[in-house]
Amino acid sequence: MNIILFGPPGAGKGTQAKNLEKKLNNFQVSTGDMLREEIKKESDIGKKIIDYMNEGKFVDDDIVNNLMRKIVFDPKKKNKLIFDGYPRTLEQAKNLDLLLESSNQKIDFIFFLNVNKETIVQRIKKRKIIEKRSDDDLNTTLKRYDTYMLTTKPVLEYYSSKPNFNEIDGALKITEITSKINDILGV
Repeated sequence: MNIILFGPPGAGKGTQAKNLEKKLNNFQVSTGDMLREEIKKESDIGKKIIDYMNEGKFVDDDIVNNLMRKIVFDPKKKNKLIFDGYPRTLEQAKNLDLLLESSNQKIDFIFFLNVNKETIVQRIKKRKIIEKRSDDDLNTTLKRYDTYMLTTKPVLEYYSSKPNFNEIDGALKITEITSKINDILGV
């Protein structure tokens, strides 16, 4: 089963993806984690990623799509993917469709965690203290939220008409969101 979890930064995608990863024995595919890994390696790609993140922009689609290709075509992960924060742009969504089609896979469930800006600000402040994430600067987060809402609107429109699309109130408690997702999945 392949699943997409999307929503603004701080919506709880990572938390829900980790829950599903354990429950379904699937693989969490976090673009954020992949990008942070490239930064940690101090690769040329990592340096470009830092520039994008510091400006509160999304990382270039080509970079993200190339990193994603390796994962989708990994035979151990076939039909066991939980996409956490990918796709973020319409180009990425169309790229994912092509990658999945080429590897004889499909998306079974799409979950949009819809959260307002005020809730995101509170969560990011809390996450910065607990997880000590370098990309959780409040001003950067607000830019990322605005960029997300602008850039992801076409993705939301692209997926919302599909029969496997589910919108969930991301302001609910973690356990309530988990319960709603589990009910929809039937697990």
